[in-house]
Amino acid sequence: MPGPSRRTLLSLASATPLLRAARATAQAGFPNRPITIVMPVAPGGPGDVLGRPLAQVMSAELGQAVVIDARPGAGGTIGLDYAARQRPDGHTLVIVSNSTYAIAPHLYTMPYDNDTAFAPIALLAGAPSFLCVHRSVPANTVAEFIALARQRPDSITFATAGIGFTSHLATELFMAKTGVSMLHVPYRGGAPASQALLAGEVNMNFMEAALVRSLASTGMIRPLAITSRVRSPLFPDVPTLEEAGVQGFESATYWAMIAPAGTPQPILDRVGGIALAHMRRPETQATVSHAGFIPIAGDAEAFTRHKAADTALWGEIIRTRGIRLSS
Repeated sequence: MPGPSRRTLLSLASATPLLRAARATAQAGFPNRPITIVMPVAPGGPGDVLGRPLAQVMSAELGQAVVIDARPGAGGTIGLDYAARQRPDGHTLVIVSNSTYAIAPHLYTMPYDNDTAFAPIALLAGAPSFLCVHRSVPANTVAEFIALARQRPDSITFATAGIGFTSHLATELFMAKTGVSMLHVPYRGGAPASQALLAGEVNMNFMEAALVRSLASTGMIRPLAITSRVRSPLFPDVPTLEEAGVQGFESATYWAMIAPAGTPQPILDRVGGIALAHMRRPETQATVSHAGFIPIAGDAEAFTRHKAADTALWGEIIRTRGIRLSS
């Protein structure tokens, strides 16, 4: 009889690490109860677009319920402080944005060590945002909005997900590059901030595409520009901020999965393998792209490199703008 083909041998070899991880986690009794994914942001925001489908996939793969536990506040550090104090056995995981892991350390006295309290699992996706205004704002372009803001210094209001979140820093960067001054109105999460814009409580908000896609059809908000270097296929007629005259502008919110430090490596490998396989599926990539995300599916090492670079980038912006929690 002929032996196994080279393709078969390669397939077996590539599957070996996942099989080993599955055996190791089974030997460790993982999972033996429901798994909680802590999300340190308000429910209903962009993180749910990634978190809830992934929770369903993990539940099917691991044979246990996987529930989302939203714990917003203090730049996301309340949720992470809670997660850091849970048993590191794989039954507590975290889906978190760079607002917390790269920005909050420059603004808050951390109740945990941002460098050592968590183990990296995966870098899931990134999301640019749109500069959106309420329909009552008499501006149809970025240039018109800048002119309006210059005419009314400190009277144009902007909503954010909270002090230090990427929506806040994107606006600080916008003000720095355009020379305008606006009034900050922080909320407890991206969803409440977007609802405030929708209701006309504020004039402007840097809103992530997942929310813009669901709200733009109401006619109550108007996207003027996107923060990425390229246009979005969701709104191909909306220019980038650089195209609109704000040179060198780029901003995004990145989402990652982490776990309390000390979680056994076989469990991290098992969970990470499920998350990365899910994010790499064509149907997942199509779904998240349609929601305005850029799928990344980077492993633990990729996340570690990204975290270091993003932390340095936002730290410089915070220092040069003199941003404080009392601002």
